[in-house]
This record gives sequence, C-alpha cells and structure tokens, in this order.
Amino acid sequence: MEMENHIQSQIKGFLQYLQIEKNASPHTVLNYHRDIDAFLAFLNTKELEHWNQIDHTDVREYLAMLAKKNYSRRTISRRLSSMRSFYRFLMREEEVTMNPFQMVSTPKLEKKLPKFLYHKEMELLLAQPNVTSPVGLRDKAILEVLYASGIRVSELVGLGLDSIDLNLGTARVFGKGAKERIVILGSFALEAMKQYLDKGRPLLKSQEADTDAVFLNVRGGTLTDRSVRRVIHKYIQQAAITNRVSPHTIRHTFATHMLEAGADLRTVQEMLGHVNISTTQIYTHVTKERLREVYLQTHPRA
Repeated sequence: MEMENHIQSQIKGFLQYLQIEKNASPHTVLNYHRDIDAFLAFLNTKELEHWNQIDHTDVREYLAMLAKKNYSRRTISRRLSSMRSFYRFLMREEEVTMNPFQMVSTPKLEKKLPKFLYHKEMELLLAQPNVTSPVGLRDKAILEVLYASGIRVSELVGLGLDSIDLNLGTARVFGKGAKERIVILGSFALEAMKQYLDKGRPLLKSQEADTDAVFLNVRGGTLTDRSVRRVIHKYIQQAAITNRVSPHTIRHTFATHMLEAGADLRTVQEMLGHVNISTTQIYTHVTKERLREVYLQTHPRA
C-alpha cells in the first residue's frame, strides 16, 4: 500500500511538472496521465512494484501487447513518448537510475496527408451561417477567423477581447507550451469580427457569466473546443460537404491554400506556430498532390 501511494505521488509530481514548468495544456496532461496509467496496469499483471525493476525487454513486451490489441502506430508511439518523458522526470528526481524507454526505438508512423477543402468548398462553408442572429454572427466570425489565420481551435477559444486589434487587423494567440505569436486577420475575417463584436456578442453576453472571452456560448459563458467542433459539423452538414471536416481541417486548408498561392514555407511555419519546419513540410506534399490532380484533369496529353 505504501509503495502504491509512493507511485501515485511520483505520477502526481510529474503531472504538476508538466503544468508548471512545461506549460502543458489540461488536454496534454490528461493524455500523459492516461498513458502512464495504461503502463501501470501492464506492470500490475507482471507484479513489478518499482519503476527501477523495468528493463527494455519489459518495454518491448508492452509494445507487443499494444500491437496485438490492434492499437494504431500513432497511439503506440504516443504512449512510448509519454513514458520516455516520465522516466526522464524520474531520473531527474533520482527515483530511477536508467530510462528503459530510451533503448526502444519509436515505431515509424504511416504518413497521412492532411485533409483540406478546395476553394469552392471553403467558400460554401463560409456562406452557411445566418448572420441575422447573434449566434449566426458568432459562427460566421469563427469560420472566417479559423480560415484567415490557420489558428488551432484551442487558440481560438482562448482569444480575449484584448487579444484582437481591429485597427492593425491582428490577433495575439497563445499556442502549444503557451508560446505567444501574432496572426494576421484578412479583410473578410475582420469584417465578420466587427459585425459579431458590435451586434452579436453584446446580445450573447450575460451578467452572471462575466468573461472577456471573444467567443461566447448562448448562456454568455466562454465557448469550448467541443462547441466549436459542433458548430463546424452543423455547417458541414448544411453545406452537404461529404468530406469529414474538423476545426483542424480548416487549419490544413489555410496552409494548403497559402502554399498553392505562392507563400514560402518559412512564412507558413511562422503563421501556424510550428516549432520545426519539418511539421510544415507535410503541406508541400498536399500541394504536389493537388498539382498532379489539376494536371491530369487539364492537360490534353495527361
């Protein structure tokens, strides 16, 4: 019982470290917690009582078990990464003497090209909200801002009134790891934001739920990530777009359309808030696929 309490104390310490020192989001912390708990359940079947008793053969056995249960490579890779980080923390705290997860290579991920919408599909989606109502004005602004800036949905719902500069046409957002960056809002997004802030938000605002969040729900509280997903799903169905679309699809669409129109990779990297340019390079594959498709459709001898 004492050992179990000590293990839980170590896990709690790691999660606090993620929150305080790494500025990890609640969603990220929750995923780490789940991944550690999953490995802990595996340890219980082997009757191992301390993190120091694990070696690389146990890790391989764990990965084999996940593969046998048909977990995707992406999930296996994430669990491996979570445990690798946890063990680095334990070594820092001098709770263990080695990191067995460092000795096992991460499985190669299958390359998935990001899904995106074509220009006509995007225009159709943007035209769906009924701007005669406060909610319609809000939804129009949400879609326009997501497409204009390529920001993540978590960055969108985190926007405060002081984050928006309508004169400069910019927004200040906080990305992964609480990294701050400035994004540009195009003329359509700016107009949609002005209409929403002038005619929509004041009618949604409630005295009970006092918040400076830009985007509000019908009760006047801050809109959540899940609510934005529901908003987008509603308009996708309304527009009869058959592709599966999420807020992240609009981010992919933003990047793809920018590159297709001639934007350089470094600029798009900065706009998306990617730390590594290799993350942004995936979109060059998308544009190559698009170029091939257009060529095959239009060249007389294709």
